[in-house]
Amino acid sequence: MIFDAHILAVLRNVEAFGQSNDALETDRARRMLNLERNTAELMQILVLSSGRKRILEIGTSNGYSAIWLGATLRAIPGAECLTTIERDPQKVEQARANIADAGLNDTVTVHEGSATEIVAALPGPFDCVFFDADRVSAPEQLRLLLSKLERNVLLLADNILSHPGEVAGYLKEFEHLPEFVTTTVTVGKGLHIAYRR
Repeated sequence: MIFDAHILAVLRNVEAFGQSNDALETDRARRMLNLERNTAELMQILVLSSGRKRILEIGTSNGYSAIWLGATLRAIPGAECLTTIERDPQKVEQARANIADAGLNDTVTVHEGSATEIVAALPGPFDCVFFDADRVSAPEQLRLLLSKLERNVLLLADNILSHPGEVAGYLKEFEHLPEFVTTTVTVGKGLHIAYRR
């Protein structure tokens, strides 16, 4: 088993909170908008099977996907860390509390602030990046990251089917990146997968 009973319990609690909060909250900025469980499971398989070791997540929310990814990294020999970015101070506070509750403080680091500014300052290298935040700024973030990515990097992006207009710019970037093979999987809200050969 990849996750122990405690981490599974934390994930269930964080997931349940996100679902109940989002059902009542009319302000999109205050919704958790957590990753769907089946998308998280697919990402876990991709990360495990390819032995990813240093992951960047853009869009932490309250830490649901960060717990999935951080706990998965622990099962990979030689894996280092997950770096995750969130601009909303209240969500950062929740994420740090949930990540600590899951016992992942030594694996997951949460940065608060503008993702684009933080991405520009991060040294890398990363062998996996998960885009799950402001889809409009994702193309610029990808361009900033290109020199900080391992040769065989895996790029993942959520909401490809649910927000096609907003992700169009991100997808267009790959027209200029022929070294990547890409596909979109119809799981959850649509997961875009790009792998640099």
